[in-house]
Amino acid sequence: MSNHLTLKEAAPYIGASTYKLREMVRDKQIPAYRIGNRIMFRKSSLDEWIANQEKQNSAECSNQ
Repeated sequence: MSNHLTLKEAAPYIGASTYKLREMVRDKQIPAYRIGNRIMFRKSSLDEWIANQEKQNSAECSNQ
């Protein structure tokens, strides 16, 4: 797998639909960059984002 992913490649990688992922990019909820009209993701940034999400979710679960 390449170090950079397209929207279609990144969606199954994080377990989301392309529609939801596009919304997250628009709302700046996930790290992405554009090359022209193409939305691209650095795989290492997605891995870091996933790790941060796991930390946030486990902290929220601990507080309940």
